[in-house]
Amino acid sequence: MTTVLQILADGLLAAVAGTGFGAISNPPRIALKYCGLIAALGHMTRYCLINLGGVHIVPASLSGAFVVGLLAIICAKRVKCPPETFAFPALLPMIPGIYAYKTVQAFLLALTASGEEQFNHFLYICESNGIICSFVIIGMVVGLLIPIYIFKRISFSVTK
Repeated sequence: MTTVLQILADGLLAAVAGTGFGAISNPPRIALKYCGLIAALGHMTRYCLINLGGVHIVPASLSGAFVVGLLAIICAKRVKCPPETFAFPALLPMIPGIYAYKTVQAFLLALTASGEEQFNHFLYICESNGIICSFVIIGMVVGLLIPIYIFKRISFSVTK
């Protein structure tokens, strides 16, 4: 599969997930397509930075969340909904589930370890994945909040 098709496939899957997460919060129907579009563009940004630019997942997630925040403000003004209506469902596909899973798995394996060396190994894996997972989520929150606070007047007055 070519690189362009991989990027488009990543965006399509993120759009499906973003639309599904958006539907749970019961927004206006027109907002759902924007949730999917914003999720796709944010996730494709992160995907390109990681796979093409060689950027670590933490700054790539911060950048993807920044794109999500900017697009959410633009769409919020157009649809007359709060930016959070679009931003939160669009961010959910970027949550690093594999790191969270590996953290819990390593923690449970550390609890059942038979020796100190094995315990230290699993504890190291637990800490490493837990720190990455935590910083990715913090980066996503910061990346989303920066555009909302930069464009405070627009983001807090779109429903008026």
